[in-house]
Amino acid sequence: MPSSTSALETERLGADGRAWPSFGEAVAVWGRVAALSFGGPAGQIAVMHRILVEEKRWLGEARFLHALNFCMLLPGPEAQQLAVYIGWLLHRTAGGLMAGLLFVLPGMLAIMGLSVIYALYGNLGAVAALFFGLKAAVLAIVLQAVVRIGRRALKNPVMVGLAAASFVAIFGFAVPFPAIILGAGLIGALGAMSGLRAFAGGGGHGTVGSSQVDDAQTILGVEVPGHAQPARRRTLKVAALLLFLWLAPTAALLALLGPDNVFSDIALFFSQMAVVTFGGAYAVLAYVAQAAVDTYGWLAPGEMLDGLGMAETTPGPLIMVTQFVGFMGAFRDPGGLTPLAAGVLGALLTTWVTFAPCFLWIFLGAPYIERLRGNPALSAALTAITAAVVGVILNLALWFALHVVFREVVPFQHFGLDLSRPVLTSIDWAAAALAAAALLAVFRLRVGTGLLLTAAAVTGLALHAAGIVAP
Repeated sequence: MPSSTSALETERLGADGRAWPSFGEAVAVWGRVAALSFGGPAGQIAVMHRILVEEKRWLGEARFLHALNFCMLLPGPEAQQLAVYIGWLLHRTAGGLMAGLLFVLPGMLAIMGLSVIYALYGNLGAVAALFFGLKAAVLAIVLQAVVRIGRRALKNPVMVGLAAASFVAIFGFAVPFPAIILGAGLIGALGAMSGLRAFAGGGGHGTVGSSQVDDAQTILGVEVPGHAQPARRRTLKVAALLLFLWLAPTAALLALLGPDNVFSDIALFFSQMAVVTFGGAYAVLAYVAQAAVDTYGWLAPGEMLDGLGMAETTPGPLIMVTQFVGFMGAFRDPGGLTPLAAGVLGALLTTWVTFAPCFLWIFLGAPYIERLRGNPALSAALTAITAAVVGVILNLALWFALHVVFREVVPFQHFGLDLSRPVLTSIDWAAAALAAAALLAVFRLRVGTGLLLTAAAVTGLALHAAGIVAP
């Protein structure tokens, strides 16, 4: 009897001797993380680090960064996948599902409500003016992301060259985004295997928080937990179930509605996006924005910026903007449904096929990646991908800038180039001035994201009241 009691106590203790957190405690903590997850992936990762590493000491710095770097190698939103990964490490599959779902839920509900308001009342003067202001702030935030990631990633001339090449390829020649990212990863891996110093060193992130906690001083400790050891049968069983849950709706829609239906298009496009979009939320948005606007016509360019403004001002992954895209696409092509019902269904479908694969990647790959911490080829691939992402996000920022500052943009397809050119006489001086003020606030005055978005929205409303901005 005493021996079994001792074994039970041992099972409930972490590597540092503290009690292992219960599932109920984890639910409360992940709910808090989700409620505080504003400001895009950088802010969300910082929140997780502060609560899980510095405050709770559930895991240490090295394990946190390893998990983060692995998630950066995956397609999809790295912050949400990081939540799934850490939840899985602590409480197995149920913990990963719980952490990932809670991380998405607040943003999903908020974006759904804002999408309904936008679709029904977006043409009203006050609402249009509010989003007019937000566009300028979002442009500044995206440019800030370029600078922030660039400072971290472009440590030598080779990385600068990769960033420049990716920008020229996607902006000037319309090279597909997946090809750029996969090519960069291959270059990084080959560079590491060749022993080139430019590809040596860290992954996408260095330190995250102000307090660096040693793994040995945490509940998870240094060793790989027993349930995180590779088990092929269990892994394949979970992966098969998740693969079915992800792809079954898409297959059913294609069979029932055919390939030319908006719901089939939404399911197929965002399922494809879930496979090929590497490099973090801002890189994903470059791909989604151009496809949603130019290929499918679900949105106008300015509306994509409005959706990004919604995502920036609500908790949860920045890629929740895809829910807005799906809502508007179905709202405008409802078929036999009412526009509002079609929009809601389109939004839910988009969210499902966007985030369901995130659980699959983690549960399938995490048991094996835990054994590869410090692998030089993986680290170098991540380093190269992060450098290429700088060029991709710069392309997104320039694409947004053209559509914010100019009312008319036309294609330019000569001399092998395939890009957009602004009509200079169509410049919107109010938008240009507001964008310049937002850039000054971000880069010179160091204004935070929340204050910037609020000030820009209020300015948009003031310009409308003054008769400068019309709906």
